[in-house]
Amino acid sequence: MLSRIVFSCLCLAYTAAAGAETVVVMRLEDTIQPASMRYLQRGLRTAAAENAQVVVLELNTPGGLLTSLRQMTTAITTSPRPVVVYVTPSGAQAASAGFFLLMAADVAAMAPGTNAGAAHPVGGQGEDLEKTIAEKVTNDAAALIRSLAAQRGRPVEWAEKAVRESVSFTEREALDKKLIELVAADRNELLAKLNGMEIKRFSGAVEKLVLTHPEIKLVTPSPGDKLLSAIAHPNIAYLLLLLGILGLYFELSHPGAIFPGVLGAISLLLAFFALSVLPVNYVGVLLILLAIGFFIAEVKVTSYGLLTVAGLVCFILGSAMLIDAPLPSLRVGWGVILPTAFVVAAVVIFLLSRVLSAHRVKPVTGIEGMLGEQGTAVSDLSPQGKVFVHGEYWEAIASQPVPSGTPVRVVAVRGSKLEVEPVPPEGGKGA
Repeated sequence: MLSRIVFSCLCLAYTAAAGAETVVVMRLEDTIQPASMRYLQRGLRTAAAENAQVVVLELNTPGGLLTSLRQMTTAITTSPRPVVVYVTPSGAQAASAGFFLLMAADVAAMAPGTNAGAAHPVGGQGEDLEKTIAEKVTNDAAALIRSLAAQRGRPVEWAEKAVRESVSFTEREALDKKLIELVAADRNELLAKLNGMEIKRFSGAVEKLVLTHPEIKLVTPSPGDKLLSAIAHPNIAYLLLLLGILGLYFELSHPGAIFPGVLGAISLLLAFFALSVLPVNYVGVLLILLAIGFFIAEVKVTSYGLLTVAGLVCFILGSAMLIDAPLPSLRVGWGVILPTAFVVAAVVIFLLSRVLSAHRVKPVTGIEGMLGEQGTAVSDLSPQGKVFVHGEYWEAIASQPVPSGTPVRVVAVRGSKLEVEPVPPEGGKGA
């Protein structure tokens, strides 16, 4: 009897120390992208630090980036604590990349009225890939889904059909085909069904979940995750990049404005941060820079608008190619590209024309401002004497004799002396 009591006390102490009733819950309701990956990794680290009983990832996604997906599946399969991927609420989906996360989970669950699948790879613009490339990408994705399904004990043939034939499954179809283990209406029902379940980990080890009185620990996206998720949207990153370029150009063409330069620098830094985690096509970047070059050349070269047209074409093509992603929601939209192209062209040409106009204005101050000014000889210039120009008396020199009282024009400035010439009678009035 005493030994039983001691054993029970030791079990209770171990359970309390291990945090056996803790359930870490995360909600991923976005496209699969770098911010999603960072969020998942932080949640898994939290679960490991607290030795949580299980991690529940509540999922609703149309898919996303292959690079982020692979990092996320690796994080799930190597997680020290079991991971449950739960497609919820009703009407949610785990499409494309989301289906891979579902298959990677220790336990796959769906709420009524949800669907999963349709994981066939597509091209960067959502189009069907060229045959040879399509075969390579599809075979690679199929191999990944087969590996995940086989290791988790799920039917490989049905998982592969979601990749090769874009098959999608309702929650009941997925349960009947044993692609998922549970259908639960809400989180409470899910945890009740998980209680006492034995889970085979990716490594082959078996764990039994104890969730008699689960303690929920909700891990929400950090401010950094939210910032990255917001600016990592291709449309936002694209606009930040253009705003940064225009802001810095305005500052360089109109020194001292300060605000455009500061705004441009901040926008560029945020754009670089976003683009560093997005699948950027550098040909698109080069086309955008080439377009800016054409706009600049249009102001200096008489091309009758041809350079502007070439710049617009390069700008539109570069913008469309800038982000290489499989989903329309992960690419720069045409509703943003076309208006932006015309606005950028107009702004750049306007600013350049203002700069060139300022350069053409005749100086009115300093030594340069004296050139071309007219005045009167107040003494005979033979060849030196004095003249009255610009409200002042100056020492002057002339290349020919000039009588006193003759209107003169300044043709050069040599140190503190003016070089002048007589103004013909039709040349205008003297000062």
